Amino acid sequence: MKKTKENSEHYFWGENCSGWHLVKSQSLSVIEESMPPNTQEKKHYHNNSQQFFRILSGKATFEIENETIEVQNGEGIYIPPKTKHRIRNDQSENLAFIVISEPTTRGDRYDIDE
Repeated sequence: MKKTKENSEHYFWGENCSGWHLVKSQSLSVIEESMPPNTQEKKHYHNNSQQFFRILSGKATFEIENETIEVQNGEGIYIPPKTKHRIRNDQSENLAFIVISEPTTRGDRYDIDE
């Protein structure tokens, strides 16, 4: 089946952010997400899941361990398992991206208190 945001399961997260499950299985998760300006997720890590983020529009700011990396529209970044990270939208426009997780992050997310 062809997948679009319109025919995929939608959910809200964080500060009025949205996600659409394009693929939702135990072994693979593909999600399109949107973050309004000046939003961020909690810093966290995954014991088993590796992730790849591909920016569709806007510019993302990633905190990965103790490094800050900006990822532009058309670029991507790989996050290995056990790596502390978070994505932020520090810009004045919406941020849209695809996040691919293998295996799924469901039950494998550990938030870090800051």
